[in-house]
Amino acid sequence: MQKLDIAGLQNKDGSFSGDIWGEVDTRFSYIAICCLSILKCLDKINVKKAVDYIVSCKNLDGGFGCTPGAESHAGQIFCCVGALAITGNLHHVDKDLLGWWLCERQDYESGGLNGRPEKLPDVCYSWWVLSSLIMIDRVHWIEKGKLVKFILDCQDMDNGGISDNPKDVVDIFHTYFGVAGLSLLEYPGVKPIDPAYALPVHVINRILFTK
Repeated sequence: MQKLDIAGLQNKDGSFSGDIWGEVDTRFSYIAICCLSILKCLDKINVKKAVDYIVSCKNLDGGFGCTPGAESHAGQIFCCVGALAITGNLHHVDKDLLGWWLCERQDYESGGLNGRPEKLPDVCYSWWVLSSLIMIDRVHWIEKGKLVKFILDCQDMDNGGISDNPKDVVDIFHTYFGVAGLSLLEYPGVKPIDPAYALPVHVINRILFTK
């Protein structure tokens, strides 16, 4: 029943609503495509229309917004690029242009990444930006060592956990994305994570390649 409910949220233009109230956002497109892929039920939706809608949200800077014409944002870019990767449609991405925009998110002094121009770096973008760069094969365009240091500087060395910025209070959200970012950076001792699904590679392989 749940898989049919997800499919039922697809609109005529290929977009997805988040619930019965009808809000449309490319985050919902990603969530629907990701969930249905894991359930091996992508055939329950019109994938072509879903892809066409995501492509319509692409901007002149190479990024993607929440709806057509909306500002590019690293979180939305992950959702759109991730959905395109899962459906085998990364050819719609201008990889060099988007790669440039994403690399511009790295703060020179701290090494951290932000989500939009003129914003402060935040550990969670170690996931949103890095995963997108990996999916488009442009992760070598940033300074990985400086980003690793930024993430590690955001740790609470006494009680554990990772915060959004150094000296801020830690939380589960930023701890997860900090560790996920370290995984993408191939930090020793951290298991590999799939950049499109945001799950450990061995888990995704077990789900997708097991009958």
